[in-house]
Amino acid sequence: MALENLWEKTAVAPPATKILASAQSAYDLMVIGAGFSGCSAALTARDLGASVAVFEARTIGYGGSGRNVGLVNAGLWTPPEDIEATIGKREGSHLYESLSAAPDHVFSLIDRLNIECNARRNGTLHCAHADTGLADLKLRAKQLRARGAPVELLGANATRHRVGSDRFKGALFDPRAGTIQPLSYVRGLAKEAMKAGAHLFENAPVHHVKKTSSGWMVSVGEQVIFAKALLLATNAYLKGLSGLPAPQFTKVGYFQAATRPLEPTWQRSILPGKEGCWDTAMVMSSFRMDGEGRLVIGGVGSLDSIGRGTHLAWAQRKLAHLFPQLAKETLQEAWSGTICMTSDHIPKILDIGTKGYALFGYSGRGIGPGTVFGATAAHALLTGDRQDLPVVPTKAHTEKLTGLKEVYYEAGATLTHMVSAR
Repeated sequence: MALENLWEKTAVAPPATKILASAQSAYDLMVIGAGFSGCSAALTARDLGASVAVFEARTIGYGGSGRNVGLVNAGLWTPPEDIEATIGKREGSHLYESLSAAPDHVFSLIDRLNIECNARRNGTLHCAHADTGLADLKLRAKQLRARGAPVELLGANATRHRVGSDRFKGALFDPRAGTIQPLSYVRGLAKEAMKAGAHLFENAPVHHVKKTSSGWMVSVGEQVIFAKALLLATNAYLKGLSGLPAPQFTKVGYFQAATRPLEPTWQRSILPGKEGCWDTAMVMSSFRMDGEGRLVIGGVGSLDSIGRGTHLAWAQRKLAHLFPQLAKETLQEAWSGTICMTSDHIPKILDIGTKGYALFGYSGRGIGPGTVFGATAAHALLTGDRQDLPVVPTKAHTEKLTGLKEVYYEAGATLTHMVSAR
């Protein structure tokens, strides 16, 4: 099996970016990170007529955005009532409403800008791996329907026909959702932002940030760039940046492997509706079809570690377990990425100083939240109007990294402080 990212193999060509030597010295908004959030922010900034520069340490979508499963989901993994219990009813309801509309935002961008990314809005299936999983889906369905979501709880027989597998007790179908080729999508956002006048620089790692009396100053290579506002949008891929305390989160590896394009008869019987799927197991797995009929299966784990062989063997067994007719199919490509997970599974906006935000913690739901958070953060930073932000920006964040310690983040601090958990 080749350790090759399928999305890299099948994505549209990347846009030609600018040479850093040609960068101007000052912008209205500076963005660090060219993933879903950063490119969405740049597009919004240009819609507002602001000058904007995006600095990417590697290439567009190199991080989680180009390694994503490609499910455009509504809301978060966390059920609405749990969100409200964690951050309050009013704030939780606002976050839920903001992200329930995320697929509308993503697919409308795709349609309006003619982004080529194999977009299919055929819904998703959250599949119950056991009776306990089905009970969880029933609870989720009740909460979602109470908030007007058009979800449908399917029984075992209906799920078997929709999935092409008899391994599930049922499924929760969400017609608001869909699938995309994630790397093509983020490249499309970048291309359109650049077409609108945004400056985007690849292989341009920011190594130092400093707050000034008039805004922000960053060092990129030998160059010093100034901006009135700053957006840190690196999520799990922040590295080598001084001048700001690092946002705290837990890194979780997730890998995927893909078959060859399946025979037409199998494509008609396995996921004939082309929904994206994931299951209710404690160690979650996902599966979907790509635009050329490959079955892509994923699970928790990193292929960059000594457990690579174990993970790949699991994927081969999982494929045969779900779809016995594919037991002799060999997985062709495999890749992995890193999820930025917060302990409460709720994304964060950190207020890192006047006209400065850091976005992170999408906890496995990068496409919808990333696009929405990036757009609304850019709007708030440039206009001062924060009412559309999905969550209230905070100057402090406590993150449980282990059972013994928490990390306390405070904007403007020079160090991150460790405190005992209570």
